[in-house]
Amino acid sequence: MDSRNAADAEDSVDRHLARWRGKAPYDERVEALVTRMQFLVKHLRQTKETALAQVGMQDFEFETLHRLVAGAGSATPSELASELMLSPAGMTGRLDTLEKSGLIRRLRSTDDRRRVDVELTDKGHELWLEAMRIRGEVETEMVYALDPAEQAVLDGLLKRLLVHVESSR
Repeated sequence: MDSRNAADAEDSVDRHLARWRGKAPYDERVEALVTRMQFLVKHLRQTKETALAQVGMQDFEFETLHRLVAGAGSATPSELASELMLSPAGMTGRLDTLEKSGLIRRLRSTDDRRRVDVELTDKGHELWLEAMRIRGEVETEMVYALDPAEQAVLDGLLKRLLVHVESSR
């Protein structure tokens, strides 16, 4: 189907709205927008799970590797625990699993023997890259349903919503 005709096609949210019309007190336009956003987020979550399954990785492994890549491939366990909102014990267990899998290594600092750095291995980086590649393909396919001008408009609108929500906290 031509992506320009998609706006005229019925989707699952149209059917949802029809089922609830007159039964619940809500603004139908707001319900349509929010439900479509929720369904797209659900689709992206499933895409992520599929990509991780294809490379044999679990979500917690990906999230830890993702943080390491963002930190130039290295971080302390306490930095990772803070970013991932984990207890020190939870982080230790996670790092044990990743180290056994050969995705990370822990190195004692040469300057301070009390300090341990977590470093991404080549294997960990390659696995993370493959998961990102698979996710990127699906995300790109989804966004390319819109032409570049439409993508810019949607990006601007979503940013306005996010700025509004974040400034209201």
